[in-house]
Amino acid sequence: MKIAYSTNAYLNNSLLQAIQSIADIGFGAVEILCDHPHWIPGEVTKDQIEQVNHILSETNLSISNLNVNTATSLHIGKDSKNHFEPSLSHQDEQVRKQRLSYTLEALKLADAIKAPCISITSGLSNPNISRKDTLYRFTESLKQICDEAEKLGVKVGIEYEPELWFETATQVAEVIEQVGSANLGVNYDIGHSFLNHEDPRDVVDLVGDRIWNVHIEDISGSAHFHKIPGEGEIPFESYFRELERAHYRGFYTVELYTYADSPDTAGQQSLSYLQKVWNRYQQVKI
Repeated sequence: MKIAYSTNAYLNNSLLQAIQSIADIGFGAVEILCDHPHWIPGEVTKDQIEQVNHILSETNLSISNLNVNTATSLHIGKDSKNHFEPSLSHQDEQVRKQRLSYTLEALKLADAIKAPCISITSGLSNPNISRKDTLYRFTESLKQICDEAEKLGVKVGIEYEPELWFETATQVAEVIEQVGSANLGVNYDIGHSFLNHEDPRDVVDLVGDRIWNVHIEDISGSAHFHKIPGEGEIPFESYFRELERAHYRGFYTVELYTYADSPDTAGQQSLSYLQKVWNRYQQVKI
């Protein structure tokens, strides 16, 4: 099991500090947040890329993913609480182009540090906007992104979650089919899927061969709050079993942006718990 930790748990630290801490805890890989306060696509210098490549080499860390889900850096100082906007499905073409440019710059960063994939989202749903038109705008944006991704050899994973335009595996599978790129797939967040009451077997049957990265957190009840694995209700063994059935060999990336005040402790507990559960699951298989 290859376990990574997302730097979005370190919202009170610099990117280099976050990467060093993740290595010190004992994780084998890191996911980089492409948003404030870490890497902002379009603003990262060559020196900053070299610094990250250097610390990755020094710590022997791999990259699991570049997290491009949010874009708060595009509206710092503005009156906006929706961190998914501007989105790739926004009605306004100029607003949509902002997010498109942001994402294309993230692909360049992925290429520069040999990240296998980036993750993106569709934006918050709105009952007053046509779903059919939104699907068209989102797929057209993705076609441009995937054209560049194919040139660079980087994969693009759509992360679905409750209250977004595309919030289930079924809906994302439709998007993947319409875009028609071999580089487009899913950033599979187990917690989001759990909240949607999806059967992991059904998810694997739909998109199992298109899962590029897996996000891990725990969930209690119906509250969308990322908890330390082991402190919620998710039966992780069920997800591991189905992902193995899909021959998934990518990273399991712990995502705990909710623990910015104690990221080291949250990371240590997560790593210990997931290793224990994985070992128990392997023993049961035997």
